[in-house]
Amino acid sequence: MTTVLDLKNVSKSFGDIEVVKNLSLALNKGTIGCLLGPSGCGKTTILRAIAGFEDIDTGEIRINDRIVSGRQILAAPDKRRIGMVFQDYALFPHLNLTANIAFGLQHMERAARESRVRELLHLVGLDDVALKFPHEISGGQQQRVALARALAPEPELLLLDEPFSNLDVILRERLSTEVREILKKQAATALMVTHNQHEAFAMADEIGVIRQGTLLQWDTAYNLYHRPADKYVADFVGEGVLLPGLVLDDRSVETGLGILEGEFKYPCHNGCPADVLIRPEDIIHDDASSFKARIIKKQFKGANIQYTLQLPSRDIVKALVPSTCQHEAGQSIGIIPRVNDLILFERRATVTPDDPKLL
Repeated sequence: MTTVLDLKNVSKSFGDIEVVKNLSLALNKGTIGCLLGPSGCGKTTILRAIAGFEDIDTGEIRINDRIVSGRQILAAPDKRRIGMVFQDYALFPHLNLTANIAFGLQHMERAARESRVRELLHLVGLDDVALKFPHEISGGQQQRVALARALAPEPELLLLDEPFSNLDVILRERLSTEVREILKKQAATALMVTHNQHEAFAMADEIGVIRQGTLLQWDTAYNLYHRPADKYVADFVGEGVLLPGLVLDDRSVETGLGILEGEFKYPCHNGCPADVLIRPEDIIHDDASSFKARIIKKQFKGANIQYTLQLPSRDIVKALVPSTCQHEAGQSIGIIPRVNDLILFERRATVTPDDPKLL
Protein backbone atom coordinates (compact mmCIF):
# COMPACT_ATOMS: atom_id res chain seq x y z
CA MET A 1 0.00 0.00 0.00
CA THR A 2 1.03 3.62 -0.58
CA THR A 3 2.43 5.36 2.49
CA VAL A 4 0.96 8.85 2.81
CA LEU A 5 2.54 9.93 6.11
CA ASP A 6 5.97 8.80 7.28
CA LEU A 7 7.70 10.06 10.43
CA LYS A 8 11.25 8.89 11.07
CA ASN A 9 13.09 9.54 14.34
CA VAL A 10 11.30 12.84 14.96
CA SER A 11 12.29 14.80 18.07
CA LYS A 12 11.22 18.21 19.31
CA SER A 13 12.26 20.21 22.38
CA PHE A 14 11.10 23.49 23.87
CA GLY A 15 14.08 24.82 25.77
CA ASP A 16 15.43 22.04 27.94
CA ILE A 17 12.21 20.01 27.76
CA GLU A 18 12.12 17.25 25.16
CA VAL A 19 8.46 17.00 24.17
CA VAL A 20 8.76 14.44 21.35
CA LYS A 21 11.43 11.73 21.54
CA ASN A 22 12.74 9.88 18.49
CA LEU A 23 9.25 9.08 17.20
CA SER A 24 8.63 6.99 14.09
CA LEU A 25 5.34 5.90 12.50
CA ALA A 26 3.80 5.38 9.06
CA LEU A 27 0.22 5.84 7.86
CA ASN A 28 -0.99 4.20 4.65
CA LYS A 29 -3.42 5.65 2.14
CA GLY A 30 -7.05 5.42 3.26
CA THR A 31 -6.08 4.62 6.85
CA ILE A 32 -7.32 6.48 9.93
CA GLY A 33 -4.67 6.75 12.62
CA CYS A 34 -4.82 8.14 16.13
CA LEU A 35 -2.30 9.37 18.68
CA LEU A 36 -3.68 8.55 22.13
CA GLY A 37 -2.33 9.86 25.40
CA PRO A 38 -2.94 12.14 28.38
CA SER A 39 -2.69 15.93 28.26
CA GLY A 40 0.88 17.13 27.95
CA CYS A 41 2.27 13.90 26.45
CA GLY A 42 3.34 15.58 23.19
CA LYS A 43 0.64 14.35 20.82
CA THR A 44 -0.57 17.82 19.77
CA THR A 45 3.03 18.93 19.18
CA ILE A 46 3.42 15.99 16.80
CA LEU A 47 0.25 17.02 14.95
CA ARG A 48 1.43 20.64 14.70
CA ALA A 49 4.79 19.49 13.37
CA ILE A 50 3.08 17.42 10.67
CA ALA A 51 0.93 20.43 9.76
CA GLY A 52 3.99 22.69 9.54
CA PHE A 53 3.11 24.90 12.51
CA GLU A 54 6.20 23.67 14.41
CA ASP A 55 9.65 22.79 13.16
CA ILE A 56 11.46 19.66 14.37
CA ASP A 57 14.92 19.26 15.88
CA THR A 58 15.84 15.88 14.38
CA GLY A 59 14.39 13.32 12.00
CA GLU A 60 12.12 13.92 9.03
CA ILE A 61 8.46 14.04 8.09
CA ARG A 62 7.35 12.89 4.63
CA ILE A 63 3.96 13.28 2.99
CA ASN A 64 3.55 11.09 -0.09
CA ASP A 65 7.31 10.53 -0.09
CA ARG A 66 8.06 14.28 -0.16
CA ILE A 67 10.09 15.64 2.74
CA VAL A 68 8.11 18.51 4.34
CA SER A 69 10.13 18.76 7.58
CA GLY A 70 13.72 17.72 8.04
CA ARG A 71 17.30 18.88 7.99
CA GLN A 72 17.11 22.53 6.85
CA ILE A 73 13.67 21.82 5.29
CA LEU A 74 10.39 23.29 6.50
CA ALA A 75 7.60 23.41 3.92
CA ALA A 76 4.93 26.02 4.68
CA PRO A 77 1.59 24.67 5.98
CA ASP A 78 -0.25 25.75 2.81
CA LYS A 79 2.24 23.79 0.66
CA ARG A 80 1.63 20.45 2.39
CA ARG A 81 -1.81 19.53 0.94
CA ILE A 82 -3.13 19.00 4.47
CA GLY A 83 -6.64 19.58 5.80
CA MET A 84 -7.12 20.39 9.48
CA VAL A 85 -10.07 20.12 11.85
CA PHE A 86 -9.38 22.17 14.95
CA GLN A 87 -10.63 21.55 18.48
CA ASP A 88 -12.88 24.64 18.36
CA TYR A 89 -13.87 24.05 14.68
CA ALA A 90 -12.69 27.60 13.70
CA LEU A 91 -15.69 28.25 11.45
CA PHE A 92 -16.13 31.73 9.98
CA PRO A 93 -19.06 33.24 11.92
CA HIS A 94 -19.96 35.76 9.16
CA LEU A 95 -20.28 33.05 6.48
CA ASN A 96 -23.13 30.56 6.10
CA LEU A 97 -22.37 26.84 6.00
CA THR A 98 -22.18 26.72 2.21
CA ALA A 99 -19.66 29.56 2.13
CA ASN A 100 -17.65 28.02 4.97
CA ILE A 101 -17.28 24.75 3.08
CA ALA A 102 -16.48 26.56 -0.18
CA PHE A 103 -13.79 28.74 1.42
CA GLY A 104 -10.85 26.63 0.21
CA LEU A 105 -12.27 26.10 -3.28
CA GLN A 106 -11.83 29.57 -4.76
CA HIS A 107 -9.46 28.15 -7.39
CA MET A 108 -12.28 26.07 -8.89
CA GLU A 109 -14.79 27.19 -11.48
CA ARG A 110 -18.13 28.17 -9.99
CA ALA A 111 -20.07 25.13 -11.25
CA ALA A 112 -17.45 22.68 -10.00
CA ARG A 113 -17.21 24.49 -6.66
CA GLU A 114 -20.98 24.42 -6.14
CA SER A 115 -21.11 20.74 -7.08
CA ARG A 116 -18.36 19.88 -4.59
CA VAL A 117 -20.09 21.80 -1.79
CA ARG A 118 -23.42 20.08 -2.49
CA GLU A 119 -21.64 16.71 -2.44
CA LEU A 120 -20.08 17.43 0.94
CA LEU A 121 -23.25 18.89 2.48
CA HIS A 122 -25.01 15.67 1.53
CA LEU A 123 -22.11 13.57 2.80
CA VAL A 124 -22.26 15.15 6.27
CA GLY A 125 -26.07 15.24 6.32
CA LEU A 126 -26.52 19.02 6.36
CA ASP A 127 -28.36 19.66 3.08
CA ASP A 128 -31.33 21.20 4.88
CA VAL A 129 -29.30 23.78 6.83
CA ALA A 130 -26.91 24.83 4.05
CA LEU A 131 -27.78 28.54 4.31
CA LYS A 132 -27.66 28.79 8.09
CA PHE A 133 -24.80 30.41 9.99
CA PRO A 134 -22.58 28.60 12.54
CA HIS A 135 -24.31 30.15 15.56
CA GLU A 136 -27.65 28.81 14.32
CA ILE A 137 -26.67 25.13 14.42
CA SER A 138 -25.64 22.67 17.13
CA GLY A 139 -22.09 21.79 18.19
CA GLY A 140 -22.35 18.44 16.47
CA GLN A 141 -23.43 20.08 13.22
CA GLN A 142 -20.60 22.61 13.50
CA GLN A 143 -18.16 19.74 13.86
CA ARG A 144 -19.46 18.17 10.64
CA VAL A 145 -19.19 21.51 8.81
CA ALA A 146 -15.57 21.80 9.92
CA LEU A 147 -14.95 18.29 8.62
CA ALA A 148 -16.61 19.05 5.28
CA ARG A 149 -14.58 22.26 4.91
CA ALA A 150 -11.33 20.36 5.60
CA LEU A 151 -12.23 17.63 3.08
CA ALA A 152 -13.40 20.04 0.36
CA PRO A 153 -10.00 20.60 -1.36
CA GLU A 154 -9.33 16.84 -1.29
CA PRO A 155 -6.20 17.03 0.90
CA GLU A 156 -3.61 14.28 0.82
CA LEU A 157 -3.82 14.06 4.61
CA LEU A 158 -6.43 15.17 7.15
CA LEU A 159 -5.43 16.11 10.71
CA LEU A 160 -7.96 16.24 13.56
CA ASP A 161 -7.03 17.88 16.87
CA GLU A 162 -9.26 16.57 19.70
CA PRO A 163 -12.26 17.00 17.36
CA PHE A 164 -14.93 15.84 19.84
CA SER A 165 -13.71 17.40 23.09
CA ASN A 166 -16.31 20.20 23.09
CA LEU A 167 -19.24 17.79 22.80
CA ASP A 168 -21.20 15.92 25.46
CA VAL A 169 -20.42 12.23 26.01
CA ILE A 170 -23.40 10.77 24.13
CA LEU A 171 -22.95 13.04 21.09
CA ARG A 172 -19.18 12.42 21.15
CA GLU A 173 -19.64 8.66 20.86
CA ARG A 174 -22.21 8.93 18.07
CA LEU A 175 -20.26 11.47 16.04
CA SER A 176 -16.98 9.58 16.27
CA THR A 177 -18.68 6.68 14.50
CA GLU A 178 -20.31 9.00 11.95
CA VAL A 179 -17.05 10.81 11.21
CA ARG A 180 -15.29 7.50 10.61
CA GLU A 181 -17.99 6.55 8.08
CA ILE A 182 -17.62 9.92 6.32
CA LEU A 183 -13.84 9.58 6.10
CA LYS A 184 -14.10 6.03 4.78
CA LYS A 185 -16.59 7.10 2.10
CA GLN A 186 -14.08 9.72 0.95
CA ALA A 187 -11.18 7.22 1.16
CA ALA A 188 -9.43 9.88 3.25
CA THR A 189 -6.13 9.38 5.05
CA ALA A 190 -6.41 10.92 8.49
CA LEU A 191 -4.56 11.30 11.78
CA MET A 192 -6.31 12.48 14.93
CA VAL A 193 -5.14 13.12 18.48
CA THR A 194 -7.20 12.46 21.57
CA HIS A 195 -6.92 11.58 25.25
CA ASN A 196 -10.13 9.53 25.04
CA GLN A 197 -9.64 5.83 24.30
CA HIS A 198 -13.31 5.33 23.38
CA GLU A 199 -12.98 7.92 20.60
CA ALA A 200 -9.75 6.29 19.45
CA PHE A 201 -11.37 2.84 19.33
CA ALA A 202 -14.43 4.15 17.46
CA MET A 203 -12.46 6.13 14.89
CA ALA A 204 -9.08 4.63 14.16
CA ASP A 205 -7.64 1.71 12.23
CA GLU A 206 -4.29 2.15 13.98
CA ILE A 207 -3.59 3.77 17.33
CA GLY A 208 -0.36 4.97 18.88
CA VAL A 209 -0.12 5.26 22.66
CA ILE A 210 2.10 8.21 23.64
CA ARG A 211 3.77 8.69 27.01
CA GLN A 212 5.97 11.71 27.72
CA GLY A 213 6.75 12.16 24.03
CA THR A 214 7.57 8.50 23.39
CA LEU A 215 5.50 6.25 21.13
CA LEU A 216 5.08 3.06 23.16
CA GLN A 217 3.00 1.03 20.70
CA TRP A 218 1.52 1.67 17.24
CA ASP A 219 -1.06 -1.02 16.62
CA THR A 220 -4.71 -1.95 16.15
CA ALA A 221 -7.17 -1.34 18.97
CA TYR A 222 -7.49 -5.11 19.42
CA ASN A 223 -3.77 -5.61 19.91
CA LEU A 224 -3.43 -2.62 22.23
CA TYR A 225 -6.14 -4.11 24.43
CA HIS A 226 -5.30 -7.80 24.24
CA ARG A 227 -1.56 -7.65 23.53
CA PRO A 228 -0.21 -4.49 25.18
CA ALA A 229 3.53 -3.97 24.76
CA ASP A 230 4.09 -2.85 28.36
CA LYS A 231 2.34 -2.11 31.64
CA TYR A 232 1.65 1.53 30.79
CA VAL A 233 -0.27 0.55 27.63
CA ALA A 234 -2.13 -2.15 29.58
CA ASP A 235 -3.07 0.45 32.19
CA PHE A 236 -4.01 3.25 29.79
CA VAL A 237 -6.08 1.11 27.42
CA GLY A 238 -9.04 -0.52 29.15
CA GLU A 239 -9.27 -1.66 32.74
CA GLY A 240 -7.55 -4.52 34.49
CA VAL A 241 -5.34 -5.68 37.32
CA LEU A 242 -1.88 -7.19 37.55
CA LEU A 243 -2.15 -10.48 39.38
CA PRO A 244 1.06 -11.90 40.92
CA GLY A 245 1.96 -15.25 39.43
CA LEU A 246 4.62 -17.92 39.24
CA VAL A 247 5.58 -19.28 35.82
CA LEU A 248 5.51 -23.09 35.99
CA ASP A 249 6.56 -23.90 32.43
CA ASP A 250 6.22 -22.46 28.92
CA ARG A 251 2.39 -22.80 28.93
CA SER A 252 1.20 -22.35 32.52
CA VAL A 253 1.36 -19.84 35.34
CA GLU A 254 0.13 -20.25 38.91
CA THR A 255 -1.94 -17.34 40.32
CA GLY A 256 -4.55 -16.56 42.93
CA LEU A 257 -7.10 -17.68 40.33
CA GLY A 258 -5.42 -21.09 40.09
CA ILE A 259 -3.22 -22.37 37.28
CA LEU A 260 -3.83 -20.48 34.03
CA GLU A 261 -2.76 -22.16 30.80
CA GLY A 262 -2.13 -20.91 27.30
CA GLU A 263 0.50 -19.40 25.04
CA PHE A 264 2.46 -16.43 26.32
CA LYS A 265 5.77 -14.67 25.83
CA TYR A 266 8.05 -14.36 28.85
CA PRO A 267 11.84 -14.43 29.09
CA CYS A 268 12.08 -17.16 31.72
CA HIS A 269 10.18 -20.22 32.97
CA ASN A 270 10.23 -22.79 35.78
CA GLY A 271 9.54 -20.78 38.91
CA CYS A 272 9.99 -17.21 37.63
CA PRO A 273 7.74 -14.54 39.21
CA ALA A 274 5.51 -12.51 36.89
CA ASP A 275 2.55 -10.15 36.86
CA VAL A 276 -0.41 -11.47 34.85
CA LEU A 277 -2.84 -9.03 33.19
CA ILE A 278 -6.44 -9.88 34.07
CA ARG A 279 -9.25 -7.93 32.39
CA PRO A 280 -12.79 -7.74 33.87
CA GLU A 281 -14.17 -9.91 31.06
CA ASP A 282 -11.66 -12.66 31.98
CA ILE A 283 -13.67 -13.38 35.14
CA ILE A 284 -16.97 -15.23 34.57
CA HIS A 285 -19.66 -15.05 37.25
CA ASP A 286 -21.10 -18.50 38.02
CA ASP A 287 -23.08 -19.13 41.21
CA ALA A 288 -22.49 -22.86 40.81
CA SER A 289 -18.71 -22.47 40.93
CA SER A 290 -16.98 -23.69 44.08
CA PHE A 291 -14.34 -20.99 43.66
CA LYS A 292 -15.60 -17.96 45.61
CA ALA A 293 -14.51 -14.33 45.73
CA ARG A 294 -15.74 -11.57 48.04
CA ILE A 295 -17.21 -8.36 46.61
CA ILE A 296 -15.44 -5.30 47.97
CA LYS A 297 -16.83 -2.76 45.50
CA LYS A 298 -19.51 -2.54 42.80
CA GLN A 299 -19.99 -0.09 39.94
CA PHE A 300 -23.26 -0.02 38.01
CA LYS A 301 -22.71 0.45 34.25
CA GLY A 302 -26.20 0.03 32.84
CA ALA A 303 -26.26 -3.32 31.07
CA ASN A 304 -23.40 -4.53 33.29
CA ILE A 305 -22.08 -4.25 36.81
CA GLN A 306 -18.36 -4.19 37.45
CA TYR A 307 -17.43 -5.91 40.70
CA THR A 308 -14.08 -5.52 42.41
CA LEU A 309 -13.39 -8.88 44.03
CA GLN A 310 -11.00 -10.19 46.65
CA LEU A 311 -9.75 -13.71 46.03
CA PRO A 312 -8.96 -16.25 48.79
CA SER A 313 -5.29 -15.36 48.15
CA ARG A 314 -6.22 -11.73 49.05
CA ASP A 315 -5.35 -10.65 45.52
CA ILE A 316 -7.82 -8.36 43.75
CA VAL A 317 -9.52 -8.80 40.36
CA LYS A 318 -12.40 -7.12 38.56
CA ALA A 319 -15.38 -8.86 36.95
CA LEU A 320 -17.89 -7.49 34.45
CA VAL A 321 -21.25 -9.26 34.82
CA PRO A 322 -24.80 -8.66 33.53
CA SER A 323 -26.67 -6.16 35.71
CA THR A 324 -29.39 -8.76 36.31
CA CYS A 325 -26.88 -10.48 38.63
CA GLN A 326 -27.35 -8.27 41.68
CA HIS A 327 -25.05 -8.75 44.66
CA GLU A 328 -23.91 -6.46 47.42
CA ALA A 329 -20.52 -5.54 48.84
CA GLY A 330 -19.43 -8.11 51.40
CA GLN A 331 -21.12 -11.03 49.66
CA SER A 332 -19.16 -13.89 48.10
CA ILE A 333 -19.93 -15.02 44.56
CA GLY A 334 -18.79 -17.95 42.45
CA ILE A 335 -16.39 -17.17 39.62
CA ILE A 336 -14.55 -19.01 36.85
CA PRO A 337 -11.38 -17.58 35.27
CA ARG A 338 -11.45 -17.69 31.48
CA VAL A 339 -8.31 -15.91 30.30
CA ASN A 340 -8.00 -16.29 26.53
CA ASP A 341 -4.92 -14.09 26.19
CA LEU A 342 -2.19 -14.64 28.76
CA ILE A 343 -0.15 -11.43 29.03
CA LEU A 344 2.78 -11.52 31.44
CA PHE A 345 4.95 -8.65 32.61
CA GLU A 346 8.02 -8.51 34.80
CA ARG A 347 6.95 -8.55 38.46
CA ARG A 348 6.69 -5.05 39.83
CA ALA A 349 7.76 -3.93 43.32
CA THR A 350 6.11 -5.60 46.30
CA VAL A 351 2.85 -3.92 47.36
CA THR A 352 1.42 -3.36 50.80
CA PRO A 353 -1.82 -5.00 52.02
CA ASP A 354 -3.60 -1.65 51.54
CA ASP A 355 -2.63 -1.60 47.87
CA PRO A 356 -5.26 -3.65 45.98
CA LYS A 357 -2.80 -4.28 43.11
CA LEU A 358 -5.03 -2.43 40.71
CA LEU A 359 -3.33 -1.10 37.59
